[in-house]
Amino acid sequence: MTEQDRQEMLKTVGVSSVDELFSDIPEKVRFNGLLNIKKAKSESDLLKELTDLANKNANLREYVSFLGAGVYDHYLPTVVDHVISRSEFYTAYTPYQPEISQGELQAIFEFQTMICELTGMDVANSSMYDGGTSLAEAATLAAGHTGKKKILVSKGVHPHSREVVLSYAKGQHLEVVEIGLKDGRTDLDQLQAEMSEDVACVLVQYPNFYGQIEELDKIEPIAHSFKGLFVVSSNPLALAVLTPPGQFGADIVAGDAQPFGIPTQFGGPHCGYFATTSKLMRKMPGRLVGQTVDGEGRRGFVLTLQAREQHIRRDKATSNICSNQALNALAASVAMTALGKKGAVEMATQNIQRTEYMKKQLEAKGLQVVFQGPAFNELVINVKTNVTELNKQLFISKIIGGYDLAKVEPTLENHMLIAVTELRSKEQMDTFIEELVSLVNGKGMHHAEEGSTISF
Repeated sequence: MTEQDRQEMLKTVGVSSVDELFSDIPEKVRFNGLLNIKKAKSESDLLKELTDLANKNANLREYVSFLGAGVYDHYLPTVVDHVISRSEFYTAYTPYQPEISQGELQAIFEFQTMICELTGMDVANSSMYDGGTSLAEAATLAAGHTGKKKILVSKGVHPHSREVVLSYAKGQHLEVVEIGLKDGRTDLDQLQAEMSEDVACVLVQYPNFYGQIEELDKIEPIAHSFKGLFVVSSNPLALAVLTPPGQFGADIVAGDAQPFGIPTQFGGPHCGYFATTSKLMRKMPGRLVGQTVDGEGRRGFVLTLQAREQHIRRDKATSNICSNQALNALAASVAMTALGKKGAVEMATQNIQRTEYMKKQLEAKGLQVVFQGPAFNELVINVKTNVTELNKQLFISKIIGGYDLAKVEPTLENHMLIAVTELRSKEQMDTFIEELVSLVNGKGMHHAEEGSTISF
């Protein structure tokens, strides 16, 4: 930090100057001059600049959001931030030394336990990067376990998750076949027709991308008809009220724990979860924490069931995901603990009730709700106009509109995916519907202030 420090360091490495330190680098490849970056600012000036930039973002304290599509605005118990901000959790990343990581290991163990209770599965890992990578890992596990090369994935699975599955499949030389939808849910006839001895697994989402509840009881026998695996991607909050996939015979349940304790924070980071039957647990990617006793019979926690190769030797590993989202998994654990079983059920029930209220009010105002099956969180409506342009108009009224489905499904041009959570009040929903109907009918069009930019 001082010139004296610099001279002492140069003396230690055996050179007389900084120029001599870099003398091995040929002159012709060295950069001479000043880099094209701003001059350094004082701390106070820099904080002001960064604050001004941050204030250009639309945050959910000032805007009302009806945007979901995989990231949801849910109630965050205040205690979550207090716990995850403690230094023993905030900086604990790789708990290989159980003797000094008991708190972190116990937190992960509790996360695994609660995920198992929600999904109805035997064992869960300590978390994955997000729901998409978790589902892709499920597909590759299924292919490795069965020795088969074809993956059937429903178009009701989140489009981004399907893209991640395709990326993973390319490296593993797997064939991915997409199964279409019928009335917003997986087309069972097409699924049956695509089943064969080559199918490693069937991937579905529950509730699916469009908010519809898939018929797992009808999909399961088809998925298992040729000894493939049945993989379900699930919103864990919805599982507080829906029958868990484990009770329908799912072999792997994956998903994203974002609805529990993890803010939307402009799209990440998230926390994927991964749960399986006990038969598959030794092939599970990521880390597993087990409960044990020490030499004196005291309760303790350790990483278990996996060789060290899983984490440090690429050629020997069953998966190349060797990390976890420990801090976000802790946030989810704290949120689930704060809510408790009754609170989670109440929160999930409110999501269903408010989604139903939104559906009835939209239809009463003459807007078409496209899929009519039972829904959780999300609805698809036909607005008969460009959704992105509509969202720009709503944004001026401090409303973040729904997702433009034309971005991921050409047949759903002019269709909006609207998300409703327990945080959306009756007043907010009524205002949104009033604004939406007015804009769809060609009234109430606003113009953005000159010089402002809005990106969707």
